[in-house]
Amino acid sequence: MNIVDDLYVKFMVSGNNYLNMVKPCWKPSLEEGCLRKSADQIGRTDGLLWYKDLGVHMSGEFSMAAIQANNLLEDQSQVESGLLSSSSSGPFGTFVGVYDGHGGPETSRFVNENLFANVKKFASEDQEMSADVIKKAFLATEDEFLSIVREQWRVCPQIATVGTCCLAGVICDGLVYVANAGDSRAVLGRADRGVGGVSAVQLSTEHNASYASVRDELHSEHPDDPKIVVMKHNVWRVKGIIQVSRSIGDAYLKKAEFNREPLLAKFRLPEPFSKPILNPEPSIYIHKLTPKDQFLIFASDGLWEHLSNEEAVDIVYNYPRNGIARRLVKAALQLAAKKREMRYSDLKKIDRGVRRHFHDDITVVVMFLDPPSTNRTSTRASALSIKGTRGLPRTNNL
Repeated sequence: MNIVDDLYVKFMVSGNNYLNMVKPCWKPSLEEGCLRKSADQIGRTDGLLWYKDLGVHMSGEFSMAAIQANNLLEDQSQVESGLLSSSSSGPFGTFVGVYDGHGGPETSRFVNENLFANVKKFASEDQEMSADVIKKAFLATEDEFLSIVREQWRVCPQIATVGTCCLAGVICDGLVYVANAGDSRAVLGRADRGVGGVSAVQLSTEHNASYASVRDELHSEHPDDPKIVVMKHNVWRVKGIIQVSRSIGDAYLKKAEFNREPLLAKFRLPEPFSKPILNPEPSIYIHKLTPKDQFLIFASDGLWEHLSNEEAVDIVYNYPRNGIARRLVKAALQLAAKKREMRYSDLKKIDRGVRRHFHDDITVVVMFLDPPSTNRTSTRASALSIKGTRGLPRTNNL
């Protein structure tokens, strides 16, 4: 029995309220009304691929896609457009989330169900959108997940080893807020006469130990720990374990109470620690939109492992909007196949799990930024909520 099924059984037995949240994620057949929703509401699937080719948000159109590589899909995503507050007088706009799980899918699924609710809660309290609202939402989501870990610690200690990189964007009142904890990435496509097309502007800071600046930050925060960053198998890793320095979850690297039995010995650190090793607080960048800003690409590290920022924005600029997220995923897969000297058609035949040796889960959300005069939502600001991969099957239909 894997960790997901094991947790599901234990939640069923205990009657934990958390089951009400995870039912739709872990047991799709239990989701009330799911089968009555149209493909426009839940997206479409094709084997290991989930996609929403084109939709409408408050500031324009969007496209989403995700491809599964792991045995259990660890990437999650969402687009929420409309009222960004629990109060009717709160701000309107669009929220985007890309959650790249590691160690399992539990944390990314939890964040997919809870982060936006926390954004709405704090935006309602402050009656505005701000970097502080987003930061408080991240930290509240972290605290809520750690509470779940604490509750389940005795029956399923491995939940302490599950985490997720967390990238969130908010488009509101002419501003784009980009918050990142991990190594997913947000890139802006901006019209540039000098290059005769678009230029790529990265709006997110990545927290991966491969960057010298991240290693320096870790050393400054942990001056008494010479092993805070270790090169292992030619890759820089925090404590020789994980590549990112910020995340939601990963309780065993944040709370000493989880660095002991019954956690398996292979996860336990040999030396005790008093200060959290990983940080849940996101770096936040605020960008004021201009008429030159044409679109935003939010994607998990699985995409950027194969495509550069400029390559990605060139694809979005040069091809039709409809299905553009799928096109980006396909471009990444074609390059992944080429690196392994195989045909793309042969890569498509490889099943989940084994496919992880060729590429990671990949999630892409492209948000187009249309001028108000051409934006179809200016006269139809209806609410939208779509969660990526919700309808993805558990088996490979390729």
